[in-house]
Amino acid sequence: MQIVKESGPITGEHIAEQLNLTRATLRPDLAILTMAGFLDARPRVGYFYTGKSGTQLLTENLQKIYVKEYQSIPVVVNENVSVYDAICTMFLEDVGTLFVVDKGSHLVGVLSRKDLLRASIGKQELTTIPVHIIMTRMPNITMCEREDLLIDVAKKLIEKQIDALPVVKKTDHGFEVIGRITKTNITRAFVALGEE
Repeated sequence: MQIVKESGPITGEHIAEQLNLTRATLRPDLAILTMAGFLDARPRVGYFYTGKSGTQLLTENLQKIYVKEYQSIPVVVNENVSVYDAICTMFLEDVGTLFVVDKGSHLVGVLSRKDLLRASIGKQELTTIPVHIIMTRMPNITMCEREDLLIDVAKKLIEKQIDALPVVKKTDHGFEVIGRITKTNITRAFVALGEE
């Protein structure tokens, strides 16, 4: 990289000469530096230094990741399901957030672990309380769409201090839940970025 910084644009042959290596030996290293974004290459011109730091390159990559690439399958319950059944669903599906829908399958609420825990403290009969009594309801639901940037959704999760967002599609009658983005999805994207 130092050679390219000082002498760029410079051909692969000239870099190889300065390092006393063959062009073939150097090719994988140049490919990695180019793919990582530290160097750029132009046919018949050669390699040149992009001037971008690792942080700038990471930021650029983050701005290219969309919700649709990492969303997972949502777990939904009907608004008339009992709190007891919602707790069972959350446990069996191994999720931390349930999305509540009406008869037309449109989003009307969200249930978190905290909501269900709060409802279960006390002497209420959980099989008789419908989830629509305790859920967070519209318009207080934070949601996202497939084409949103994952970094923007991560900021919403932090800002609202929540574990998951429904991925929705707007319809004539409201919002249809088509996916979910959780802290785990964000972590998966972060790990994938680190392994590239």
